[in-house]
Amino acid sequence: MNPTRLFEYLEYQKKNYPLEKAFGSKLSGEWKFFSTDDMLNLSHNLASGLIDLGIKEGDKVGVVAYVNRPEWIITELACQYLGVISVPLYPTISPVEYEYILEEAEVKAVFLGGEDLYDKVKKAQANVPSLQHIYAFDKDTQGNHWEELMNKNNLDQVNESKKKVKSEDLATIIYTSGTTGNPKGVMLTHDNIINVVNDTIEVLPLETGQVSLSFLPFCHIFERAVYYGYMYIGVTTYCTGTDNLGGEEGDLQSVKPNFFSTVPRLLEKVYEKIYNKGLLLTGLKKKLFFWALDLTDDYEIGKTYSGLAGFKRKIADKLIFSKWRDALGGNLVAIVTGAAPCPAKIARVFSAAGIPILEGYGLTETSPTLTVNKYHGNEAKIGTVGTPIPCVTIKIDDSEGEYAEGEGEILAKGRGVMMGYYKKPEKTAEVFKEIEGEKWFRTGDIGKWVKGPGGKDYLKITDRKKELLKTSGGKYVAPAPIESKLKENFLIENVMVVGDKRKFVSALIVPSEEVLKDWCENNDVETNSLNEMIENPKVKDLYQRAINDINPLFSHVEQIKKFTLLGDSWESVKTDSSVAELTPTMKLKRRVIRDKCANQIDAMYS
Repeated sequence: MNPTRLFEYLEYQKKNYPLEKAFGSKLSGEWKFFSTDDMLNLSHNLASGLIDLGIKEGDKVGVVAYVNRPEWIITELACQYLGVISVPLYPTISPVEYEYILEEAEVKAVFLGGEDLYDKVKKAQANVPSLQHIYAFDKDTQGNHWEELMNKNNLDQVNESKKKVKSEDLATIIYTSGTTGNPKGVMLTHDNIINVVNDTIEVLPLETGQVSLSFLPFCHIFERAVYYGYMYIGVTTYCTGTDNLGGEEGDLQSVKPNFFSTVPRLLEKVYEKIYNKGLLLTGLKKKLFFWALDLTDDYEIGKTYSGLAGFKRKIADKLIFSKWRDALGGNLVAIVTGAAPCPAKIARVFSAAGIPILEGYGLTETSPTLTVNKYHGNEAKIGTVGTPIPCVTIKIDDSEGEYAEGEGEILAKGRGVMMGYYKKPEKTAEVFKEIEGEKWFRTGDIGKWVKGPGGKDYLKITDRKKELLKTSGGKYVAPAPIESKLKENFLIENVMVVGDKRKFVSALIVPSEEVLKDWCENNDVETNSLNEMIENPKVKDLYQRAINDINPLFSHVEQIKKFTLLGDSWESVKTDSSVAELTPTMKLKRRVIRDKCANQIDAMYS
């Protein structure tokens, strides 16, 4: 029988394929694993301890950690047994944001992993009357250790409580990172998440006994949905963080995973390293590297090559692509990516090298998956986010009449769509639209259908609705496709297109310092500092040529006329006195960047 409540995924695993190594994390350089039985016993014992604390059905418990760890999952399961609502928190947000979320959600207890996280939560506690308890996963962290709560005093009560939990009950409130204003708490039920998980795992290359690496933060619904899928399939999961992946001693090499989920930025960084290593080669090795890279330009998933074309790819695979696969552990079956648009070039290169990139699409409000490219049967199309999963219906709404032909706002309905925003009925009403008596969720993304394998309609995201620019000439410009194309150039770490209510389109560019420094060293340009490099006429000309390369791909009104190079990177973490330019999921905070770079923007139009 399939799960109807989230905690039943682990019980399903226990019944069908109990694992000695279900979830693990690295402590003092060594992997420590929890078996299926460990996860079940510890989560029930913790739930018993929560009862002693006075935590009851409907209360909220916060969870936050710097790296993924089994303790997070155990805490969430314990909450679910009691009908308690989990509130995941990003570790990188400021104490002010902690205070806002903890106060609005009326959180009673917080479990955390990380010394300074205790300081942040403790600071917020002074202004959050509901917050009574702070527990740490690590013994060397201030405050009470979570093992102090573990007991078996109330196990009968825990089991009775589990029976009362219904699939339609609220399971979690996830505060969206948001590009503007205060975050909103997305309310998701057990049923919301279960329907999406069950539909998504059907199209991914997951098999019992495989090994996965989990490093996208558990505070994001994307990775949380993924770990329920791992439970259901019986996949051993190594929990870690993005900082631990690379190098000969990194987790990719030591774990050698069959599968992981990621965001495009990590793939871009991996590709940048591969490309930079290619630049350092000499002679025949360098020629072979870039010859193999050129072979990826026309790759499509499912495309077959014969004759000379097939022979070339066999040679490229043996000499070049096999080494790329080895760098990622050597056992990857596929990678699924989401949370932000994946440049088609990145997906094409990895897929051609024998590491299929399966891009999906969804939002926190939709639990999260709406569409995904399928692994089985080559039902995937690079440059799209795939086809809708079975529990979802997608509509392209062009009723506002401001989009290109065939495009419109992406609307969705289905069992994965949220209950609403916590304590914000007016905000909830804003994101739903009624059409012929049916309520549709407004994603805020612009998209269109394109034909893919088997003649099926595949969804292509073209822009964010709120991010459309309107020039002073009245022409609409979608910045995301332009930015995505520019970021395919390794000289560019990040970019934001500007031009709203202006005469023409311009760009703010954050250079990739390491790549630029390498170029400067080979072109007689001083490399004392990034600020010095970007003022050099040779460097400005280099970036102008990068813009000239992509401008012909866009209409005249979309082409970049001017640009400014910035000497500071955009970060997702800032101090209390400074606002981050990126969300925790690495999306641009456009308003923040526009405000910070107001002088540079004005100078481009003076």
